[in-house]
Amino acid sequence: MKFSVGRMTAVLRKELREYRRSPFIIGTMAVLPLVFLVEPLVIIFRIGPTVGAVAVDRAVSSTFLLLLVAPALLPAVIAAYSVVGEREQGTLEPLLTTPLRREELLLGKALGVVVPAVGMGYILFAVIQLCARLFATNPLVVSALGQGPHILAEILFAPLLAGWSIWVGIGISARASDVRVAQQLGTLSSLPPLAVVALVSFNVFTPSVTLAVVFAVILLVADIVLFRIVSALFDRERLITGAGAQRAPAGGGAVTAPGQVRRIPRVGGSDDGRGNP
Repeated sequence: MKFSVGRMTAVLRKELREYRRSPFIIGTMAVLPLVFLVEPLVIIFRIGPTVGAVAVDRAVSSTFLLLLVAPALLPAVIAAYSVVGEREQGTLEPLLTTPLRREELLLGKALGVVVPAVGMGYILFAVIQLCARLFATNPLVVSALGQGPHILAEILFAPLLAGWSIWVGIGISARASDVRVAQQLGTLSSLPPLAVVALVSFNVFTPSVTLAVVFAVILLVADIVLFRIVSALFDRERLITGAGAQRAPAGGGAVTAPGQVRRIPRVGGSDDGRGNP
């Protein structure tokens, strides 16, 4: 069966419909971005008109780091709910018995998370830019926010950080048995890529277009590898039955359950069911 964009799109539409019916997901999408918007605004508004360029650049760099936390953490919380949440609702088995390829199912679910998460990240960035132009008392703030490397990093890193969080979250969700545990583990596993952003934000590496592109390529490769790993580990039978598929013995014999003894008929004789000829 070939990969079908139509089937993947159907999964995406299903995920978006589920969001509208889930107060938890709607609340997470509404509250978390507001939390990560307050701190950058406070930082910008506290920069006085006499603050020098070095201090302004340092403050703006921390603002970019905070803006990228949202597209990294928000997908982790939602993706960790994607499989184990459906299992708890009783909708996982009907979904897994449909004629969907693993890649179609996983990519559809991933797009259902990355679209709102990255869109929210870009909206937060636009709001910060607008507020800086309207209310910042130091003109250097606007010029610092408009630097090419920072803007390029925001555009590239938001979807790539979200991709990392999504694949790790879906992998954890497929193996976890509790939504809260899956979300906690998914949130923790979304933090390591932010170290890359922190190195640039705090000028450990001098921000530049080349550096942003190099780090973006590294994150892209990591996302592709994670997708391959999660796709290989996505076992439909295990998700439905709670256990992996049992292998048939060599020679085509029947599979026996654990602890069950399979009788072998005697050659050249009869068996009365008690092992007596």
